[in-house]
This record gives sequence, C-alpha cells and structure tokens, in this order.
Amino acid sequence: MTPGARIQAAIELLTEIEASRGAAADDVVGNYFRRHRFAGAKDRGAISQHIYAVLRHRASLDWWIERVGQGRVAPDARHRLFAALLLVEEWAPEEIDKACDGDRFRPAPLSPYEAQLVERLAKRTIDHPEMPAPVRYNFPDWLEPYLREVFDGGALGPEMDALNGNAPLDLRVNVLKTDRDGARRALQQEGVRLEPTPLSPLGLRVRERIPLATLDTFRNGLVEVQDEGSQLAALLAGAQPGMRVVDFCAGAGGKTLALAAGMANRGHVVACDVSERRLERSAQRLRRAGISNVQRRVLSGERDKWVKRHAGTFDRVFVDAPCTGTGTWRRNPDAKWRLTPTDLEELTALQASILDSASRLAKPGGRVVYVTCSLLREEDEAQVERFLTTHPQFRLVPLRDAWRDALGEDAEPPSSVDGDMLRLTPARHGTDGFFAAVLERRPDDVTASPPCGEAE
Repeated sequence: MTPGARIQAAIELLTEIEASRGAAADDVVGNYFRRHRFAGAKDRGAISQHIYAVLRHRASLDWWIERVGQGRVAPDARHRLFAALLLVEEWAPEEIDKACDGDRFRPAPLSPYEAQLVERLAKRTIDHPEMPAPVRYNFPDWLEPYLREVFDGGALGPEMDALNGNAPLDLRVNVLKTDRDGARRALQQEGVRLEPTPLSPLGLRVRERIPLATLDTFRNGLVEVQDEGSQLAALLAGAQPGMRVVDFCAGAGGKTLALAAGMANRGHVVACDVSERRLERSAQRLRRAGISNVQRRVLSGERDKWVKRHAGTFDRVFVDAPCTGTGTWRRNPDAKWRLTPTDLEELTALQASILDSASRLAKPGGRVVYVTCSLLREEDEAQVERFLTTHPQFRLVPLRDAWRDALGEDAEPPSSVDGDMLRLTPARHGTDGFFAAVLERRPDDVTASPPCGEAE
C-alpha cells in the first residue's frame, strides 16, 4: 500500500469507529484487516499507528484544529488525521500533500481550508501552555475532578501521560506446564526479547510487536496474555488446590485461567458470566492451558437463583466488576471518548449490586476479592467502604496480610504500593490501572450457612 492508501484506510476506520458508538477500536480495525488480506504487516502497523495517534491525542488535536482553523469547520476524522500526522508523527506538509492526490485508494486533494490548516500546524508541537488539563492530557473534561481526587499534587500529569502511551505485552506463565525460567527460555529460542515483570512472579514482559499466535510457546499453552496488574489481582485471591472458587464476572476467562492454574487443577472453579458468548470464548483458552477443573455457568444477572442455592459454599469469590475501564486507556484509548457521567452512575450502582450478591457465595472464613480496572475512587475504595458498612459480617484483609497469604510468609508488597488495598497505576507501577481489595467473611458468621441438603 502507498502512504496515501494507508492514510485513506485510517480515515475510513476512524470514521467507522466514531459512528459505531460502542464497538471497540481494536475490533473495528481487526475486522478491516480480515477483510483486506492484501495489507501486509507494515501496512497494518502504519494504519494502526495513524489511528491510535488520533485516538490517544484527540482532545489536543481538536484544540489545535479549533485554534488555527478559527472554528470554521468541526473536526472530523480527516482533519484529525492530518493534524496527528503533523503534530504526533512529525510529517512534513509536502508529504501530506503528495499522499493526498485523489488517485484510486488515496485521499482527495487538500481543500483550500485543509491546505491552510496543514500550513498553520506545520512545525508546531502537540503541547501548548494555554491548554487546560483535560486537553493537555487527553481525557474527557467531566472526569477532571474525579481524577484529581485520586492523583493530587503533581501526579495527574505523569499518570495521564502514561495512560496515553503504549502498553507493553505482558504474559503470564502457566505454572501447570512450566515455570518462569522455562517459559522465558522457550520464548527466547523463538526469537522473542523479554524481561521478567518486576511485581508479578509469574509475568514476562515483551516491549516489541511479536506474532504471538504463531509461536509454539503460546500455542502449547505455556503462556497467556495478561497484564501484570491483572496477574497480581488474581494472585491476591490465594486460591489453593482443593478449594471451591467462583469467578463471578469471568468474561473470556483471563483470570479464571490464572485462578485454576494456581490450584494445580485440583478443586473446583465455576466461571460465571451473563454473556454466554464471552464464556464460550474461554473454552479454547482452557483447553490450550491444560485446565480441567473449570465449570462454566451462564447467569441471568447478578441475582440469579443459582447464587442463592450456593450461598456460603465457596472458599474464594472473585469479582472482577464491570467498570469504566479508565485504567486500560493505554490499550483502549477510544473508550475514554465514549464514557459519560451517566455511565459512571450506572456502573457504580451495578458494582454495588454485584458485590452484594456475589458475597453471599463466600462461606465463613472465605474471601471475596473485589477488582476493577478503574482509577476512580467511586468504583474502588468507595465501593469497598460502602460494602463494609452494610455487611458487618465481613472485614477488610490488609494488603500486607493478603500478599503474604498468597505469595508466602516472607513476601512483602513493593514499596510503591501502600495502604490496605491494592491500587496500581501506569506511571507508578508500569501496569494498567488496577484496584483490588480482599474481604473476608468472619469465621463465626452463621448467616452464610448453605441451605440444608443443597446439591451441587
């Protein structure tokens, strides 16, 4: 593909992403590449680079377009991409003009307005001292008070800059088949350059694009894709062989895999979700990993009758609650622009309902692990505080104790992690934004007794 054809493809895809109002950018782009098999690896890389330059910096690009264009035309995919080529990818104006010659598969020539826009943006930088924080750091302006509550002082800028960067590829070693050294050697033999993750004892980090699906190490189930923060959240559950564990919002099964592997295929894991399609996606992953102790269960909702029937029967209840996903913007920058205040209000209500219902499954002395990939206190600490206020039969297990229980008596949380709940951020820890709290049902709580004679 020519540079112009790549630009045209990116413009079309950005328009489709904007119009979809719900489909993730990764899905839209992936579907395009499946329909256009002629696009080689370099073409796919260049097109993706153009798209994500716009998605990551959309607020700054719109600010510049408004400033130099004097508000004459509302920014669209074409204008944003031209601005991104100049301000992010550092193209020269003549390169854009040459690529937009109107030939087949290439963009139409620049209009007089666009030519003026390109000329005025040339040799400028993406940042400007007059930009307000939401524009400079590229997040929806309504989220500013929520983010400042979490990142006080000078932390907001570095954290938002980190969220606008590229995420590495983190892999979790499948301990059913190998250890970290064994997986590392296997990947290195296949030409992959990697390093151990600093926080998770099961993680390997890859900082380059690799054809993971074609590698024997992956196809044989020695490793799975999982962010280091997600690995730590699963480890904190302390799921041991022989336990009964439920992954209440299992989705496609990433954390189910981690929980089951930690149990050495001994015991029973129930992977629940309201979406049968998401649960079906986990089947292949479970087979590849060699996991045989997982049962999949579709629920009608968080208060499905199955929960009542199995109340008080599980050692561990893992609740990876639906959330705003603000901690995953490195991977899903398009998601931030779809998020609304109504979404936050509805999600916090749903999280509270899910946690209330799922907690019934924990037996006396059992633990509930509440997890989100959100940075917002409303979805994290505030949810735990509300739950403990209304559920006196539970107590918060301090992070230090949960860490030692899961990783060994001598294990200590890293010095960069403080407090009684786990909060990870991209700038401080190099992970996605992640939150986890471990809640334990008091051993003497008689309200958790399962119904008499209840069968599995």
